[in-house]
Amino acid sequence: MEELRRAASGCDALLTLLTDRVDAALIDAAPSLRAIANYAVGTDNVDLKAATARGIPVGNTPDVLTETTADLAWALLMAGARRLAPAERAVRAGDWPTWEPGTYLGLDVHGAALGIVGYGRIGQAVARRAVGFGMQVLRTRETPLDDLLRRSDFVSLHTPLTDDTRGMIGRRELGLMKPHAILVNTARGEIVDTDELIAALESGGIGGAALDVTDPEPLPAHHPLLSAPNVTVVPHIGSASTRTRAAMADLAVDNLLAALAGERMPHVANPEVYELRAGDSA
Repeated sequence: MEELRRAASGCDALLTLLTDRVDAALIDAAPSLRAIANYAVGTDNVDLKAATARGIPVGNTPDVLTETTADLAWALLMAGARRLAPAERAVRAGDWPTWEPGTYLGLDVHGAALGIVGYGRIGQAVARRAVGFGMQVLRTRETPLDDLLRRSDFVSLHTPLTDDTRGMIGRRELGLMKPHAILVNTARGEIVDTDELIAALESGGIGGAALDVTDPEPLPAHHPLLSAPNVTVVPHIGSASTRTRAAMADLAVDNLLAALAGERMPHVANPEVYELRAGDSA
């Protein structure tokens, strides 16, 4: 963090990753800073209030990663349903004596109930994929969270990380889920209470978890979550396709170039900064 603060101190613009913490102290330490472009759709790593107070626009990269992230959410859902991670590990360990009718039994996806928590672009894209599997789709937009958790065979998280959503899936919420239900998270790790998730998995309170994001992140190699039953964890690769990452880079650069030229960012997370500028010039 200190290294980033020193590097930013003389910069006019920052191109940041979601792992870069751009807080008020960093912004204060960069007196010439005029633009921040986040190489992500989320901006929870940036203090938007502090940036707006300084008149600094913050750009993000929406839309271009929607379908790619939905693909990954679906891959995780299928992996959790059919226990692909433990089955694959068994093959590598030589634990495949023969075909057995009771080994690695999973869940049917077709006809199951899918609960989508957060129904923005990515949540909607995941819902579209569920149609082909004949799933019943429940959305928090129209179904209270508690009811959704009780009724779903799969719960997929797609809400942004805010003060309201941090830790929103904790002991009580996990306790509402079906014992066979699979939790999928491609949003942000902090939305789920990791300790309570481990407890639910180990006690059989839920059937499994398939995660692209964790808390902490990166997850240490010997973290107890990795020893919990029926867990699939991948290293935050929701947008990791060649085409999508290239498109994200293009958007981030477009945001920076526009801001440095005194123009409005094409994709700005704090549009009120332009309203404040207009008011100051009125």
